[in-house]
Amino acid sequence: MASQATPSENPRPDAVRGAALQHRPWNSKRLLSRGLAAFERFLSSAGFDRGPWLAVAFGAGIAAWFVLPSPGWWIAWCVGWFVLAGTMIVSRWSNGRYPHVFIGVLSVSVLLGAGCLTVWVRSALTGQQPIARPIFGTFTGRILEREEQPAQGRGRLILAMREPDSARAIKVRVNLPLAEAPIRPEVGAVIRFRARLMPPAPPMLPGAYNFARTAWFSGLSATGTVLGTPEVIAPGRGGGRFAALRAGLARHVRARLAPGEAGIAAALAAGDRGGIAEADAQAMRDAGLAHLLSISGLHVSAVIGAVYLLALRLLALSPWLALRVRLPVAAAAAGALAGIGYTLLTGAEVPTVRSCIGALLVLAALALGREPLSLRMLAVAAVCVLLLWPESIAGPSFQMSFGAVLAIVALGTAAPVRRFLEPREEAAAARALRYLAMLLLTGVVIELALMPIGLYHFHRAGVYGALANVVAIPLTTFVVMPLTGVALVLDLAGAGGPVWWLAGKAIGLLLSIAHVIAARPGAVTVMPAMGGWAFLLFVAGGLWLGLWSGRIRLWGLVPAAAGALTLAAMAPPDVLVTGDGRHVGLVDPGGGRLFVLRESRSNYVRDNLLELAGMEGEPVSIAQWPGARCNRDFCTVPVPREGQIWHLLIARGRDNVPERMLAAACDKADIVIADRWLPRSCHPAWLKADRSMLRRTGGLAIHLAEGKVMTVAEGQGDHGWWHPGR
Repeated sequence: MASQATPSENPRPDAVRGAALQHRPWNSKRLLSRGLAAFERFLSSAGFDRGPWLAVAFGAGIAAWFVLPSPGWWIAWCVGWFVLAGTMIVSRWSNGRYPHVFIGVLSVSVLLGAGCLTVWVRSALTGQQPIARPIFGTFTGRILEREEQPAQGRGRLILAMREPDSARAIKVRVNLPLAEAPIRPEVGAVIRFRARLMPPAPPMLPGAYNFARTAWFSGLSATGTVLGTPEVIAPGRGGGRFAALRAGLARHVRARLAPGEAGIAAALAAGDRGGIAEADAQAMRDAGLAHLLSISGLHVSAVIGAVYLLALRLLALSPWLALRVRLPVAAAAAGALAGIGYTLLTGAEVPTVRSCIGALLVLAALALGREPLSLRMLAVAAVCVLLLWPESIAGPSFQMSFGAVLAIVALGTAAPVRRFLEPREEAAAARALRYLAMLLLTGVVIELALMPIGLYHFHRAGVYGALANVVAIPLTTFVVMPLTGVALVLDLAGAGGPVWWLAGKAIGLLLSIAHVIAARPGAVTVMPAMGGWAFLLFVAGGLWLGLWSGRIRLWGLVPAAAGALTLAAMAPPDVLVTGDGRHVGLVDPGGGRLFVLRESRSNYVRDNLLELAGMEGEPVSIAQWPGARCNRDFCTVPVPREGQIWHLLIARGRDNVPERMLAAACDKADIVIADRWLPRSCHPAWLKADRSMLRRTGGLAIHLAEGKVMTVAEGQGDHGWWHPGR
């Protein structure tokens, strides 16, 4: 008889399958197939708008060009993505099984490569090599642009001239002090002037403003200041009509109001910010109201919206037109003409043109009966701007304007907000309170969205900006701008005086709000330079929160929170050294003070040192550092950090020092910093930051406890605006 197996001798089928799976060899193809299938199901069921993510891919390709160090990397980036896209097309990858994944990967690959190629071409077409060295002499040039800055007591000229050494045609920007040169040569005039021209300055310290990059994409090869009164060789013709109209309008506004109010009114009417006093501008920045001073989305939208509504009401008065013409289309055309005219009148700067493009898209949506504010509209506007000015993605203006609109659209499309704003039976007071709460919530969301951008670029951000904007934005949009416009119209008949008085009072109220908010304790958050990775986490979290819909968007809080933790754990550098080695800052985090080697006559140097140290107040002399010893040639400074004392030797004079004495002093120091070339016999224990090193690296930010040295050169790569060794 055949023996029957006991239960213990016959394993269960599921146990057999489990054992087989444990011994099955690794099948990467099957794992990839499952992953693609899961991703396909996710994309097909997510219900999100894919257009904005394509704009993000195009922008990411542009950003990669700034981050990648050299042309070899740029070529590899472009070729790699284009090859991936071509391979997918030729091989008919996925055989139609994963259509969403296929289209998504294909389009993203093309746009990542196209973005890098676009900004590379833009750099090659517009960038101009800076002059090789500082030049002092007498030059002749033709005025291309002129900007008046009465609050700073100067004018600013853009000139076309020949470089003395090579006769190369270059474009330079010079300041013309009005006290020394009271003449105002017109655009197109040829002038002879004395000046000291300098190459556009690179960042003074790691994380500081990169004027050299801005000058590169503006085509500037040098900057300087005119000495004395320039001689007009050939008169100009006053430039274009819009330039002359803008200059005349700004002068007319400044003549009608007191200096403080006139600067704000001229900025709103003509885009001329040269009349705004520095104290008022700083108060507006600290109060989170600086966006009101730059002609951007708020101002362009106010003008276009006012003209649209006015045209719609006036055209509706005619029954004949109402029956035969689509009034929204006609009103949209009137608003578009007004927006384009206002953009040209205020100088057609990149932020204004960007805002005008977005507003025109909104008008087109209204005329077609579509949703005026949508993520797709925002994506189209962003791509249009990036095609024309791809370099703007690295600047705060682009990031802040599109970040603010993205926050508004994402908040408005959120289901809880829609339920909160839906019509209902209620008293007028309750409805007003509901909309006021929504306005405050919108301000808070925008402030949170823009705070990382402000900290990254300016190292400071206003805390009470949401509260200030609740009052300031309606005041500017519905009171200041209409009063200014009405006053200008009435001035045609000489009757604008009373309205100018009202406009001055309204602007005075706006400035009072800015100064009161900025003076509150803790109104401004000051931080040292934010690292690129922390900023990238904030950007990734913000895009995820803004572009997804439903609960999945909450996953964007994870990278945003990681960025916040990184920012909170960030410590300021212990030592700051400018690129020329003349200015050194020692940070005392416990006392909250910055000690400097030299008192600079330039506020620019002082402000950069304070911002990158994440501090406020006035710096004090390094001779007051505990234990510091200084003579006319050097300072020796002991810096305690993490239980260790670092000894710094810092040069402060230019007299010759016996090499043997200098070598002996270097042997006792951990770090030597000098604005001169030091001999090879100088051997500090860790770092010798003399002119030879600083010409290669640029400014330094030294973290003693971590033993880390950050340099300006690390973030520049082989781009046209960075020329180490000059």
